[in-house]
Amino acid sequence: MTSTPEPTNDAKLAELLERCQQADVDAVAGAHPELADELRSLWQAMRLADQVAAMSAADNGAAPSHFGDYEILEELGRGGMGVVYKARQRGLGRVVALKAIRYGAMANPAELARFRHEAAAAAKLVHPHVVPVYEVGECNGQPYFTMQYVAGRTLAARLADGPLPPREAAELLVSVCEAIEAAHRQGLLHRDLKPSNILIDEQGRALVTDFGLAKQVEGGNSLTHTGAIVGTPAYMAPEQAAGNRGRVGPASDVYSLGAILYHMLTGRPPLQGASPMETVLMVLDEEPPPPRLLNPRADRVLEMIALKCLQKPPDLRYASAAALADDLRAYLADEPVAVRSGRFAQVVARWMGETHQATVLENWGLLWMWHSLALVALCVLTNAMQWRGIASPWPYVGLWAAGLGTWAAIFWALRRRAGPVTFVERQIAHVWAGSVISIVLLFPVELILGQPVLTLSPVLGLTSGCVFLVKAGMLSGAFYIQSAVLFATAIVMAFMQRWHVPWGITLFGLVSGACFFVPGMKYYRQRRDAVRS
Repeated sequence: MTSTPEPTNDAKLAELLERCQQADVDAVAGAHPELADELRSLWQAMRLADQVAAMSAADNGAAPSHFGDYEILEELGRGGMGVVYKARQRGLGRVVALKAIRYGAMANPAELARFRHEAAAAAKLVHPHVVPVYEVGECNGQPYFTMQYVAGRTLAARLADGPLPPREAAELLVSVCEAIEAAHRQGLLHRDLKPSNILIDEQGRALVTDFGLAKQVEGGNSLTHTGAIVGTPAYMAPEQAAGNRGRVGPASDVYSLGAILYHMLTGRPPLQGASPMETVLMVLDEEPPPPRLLNPRADRVLEMIALKCLQKPPDLRYASAAALADDLRAYLADEPVAVRSGRFAQVVARWMGETHQATVLENWGLLWMWHSLALVALCVLTNAMQWRGIASPWPYVGLWAAGLGTWAAIFWALRRRAGPVTFVERQIAHVWAGSVISIVLLFPVELILGQPVLTLSPVLGLTSGCVFLVKAGMLSGAFYIQSAVLFATAIVMAFMQRWHVPWGITLFGLVSGACFFVPGMKYYRQRRDAVRS
């Protein structure tokens, strides 16, 4: 009996490419990891060839002359997925903007779903400053939708000429804020607000378009959700740039509105790297320069409004697009703006709140809980050695160096297994390593000074308090509490030593252990809940 020969790689790839016409290429590649790289490369080459052919045809004036009931007049533009034509609807005799999926028959189901989602998202919004959708349909199996044709240009084209006058910028953004607030009230996040998605008609009105990345959140009243990195890097909020670690909500669109205002004031986005990935990293880690540093003529009040929108923690931005619009209207009316109010509660909230870096603590939650146990164990053993009358500093040096050194190696190895180590985590690790070195060196310092062992033990509280003070500035203002408690513990330990109370080190272990365990528990639960949701 003759067995059927196995297909060659070329034949197998041809078969898999055929499947990609009906399914997402990543799903097909995932099922065949041995051919995944070649499959993705061939698929991209096919898509590129189709794209070049389409662009070449457009350059040669070969755009379709008609599309169902529509007569194609000219191509208005194209993006990563769709192409937009100016067209005349013959049945009604009106001029419209017709958007069709760019790849036609080459589009896979994921792209078709995204295209249809954009049409549905835009169609459900009825607002004077949202480009209205007229019709959603298919022609010869190719989905399309038509919108109002807006004679004018995009805000991006307008900004190519330079910054806008302050009042013009505020007036335009008020209209956009109103449109986005209407979308939020219907549970819809835009997620890709940028100057090229804002049209300015011949009367100077701003209209929002392109809801290709819009997200409808079902269930409950919360608009917040987690997801992959989506949007345009120069205008996306830090929580969008953080992908699954960030919680994207209405405040994310508020950030994008602030980025647009910043661009209108300065002529450039707030943060701009040499590549999209570099821009994403800048959005996560860096603060934008004040607009007046780039444009000395930028309005001071609008600068404050823009920078409030661009705060890294979402809770420090405007509470809604409507609140941002209120401040812009107050500015236009020469009335006091809310951004100038420095209410004590707001100052305290900002001081004690989390920074945009705090999400990294979810990687440390469980490890911090184990670290607290390691600290308590080391301190109890140290006190036990003291009670047994061990006066030489070297056993203590060995205990702390071996104990903390071994645990540090285990801690770091476990952290690396959880995913890539971020820049801020490396900074915190260096601060913690410095504290470990200083603790171990306390014993030789006591020896050099001729002091009995553990005479300088209250310094442990001071060192640990400084570590948490640094964490408060970099991660969360809540760590100011741990810092203050540890500083106070150092004073108590000094009095205990003066009064010959022999268990000051154990007290330090319990207090410092609690300072790690409590936030560790919080961030461990936060990560667990995020994974479950």
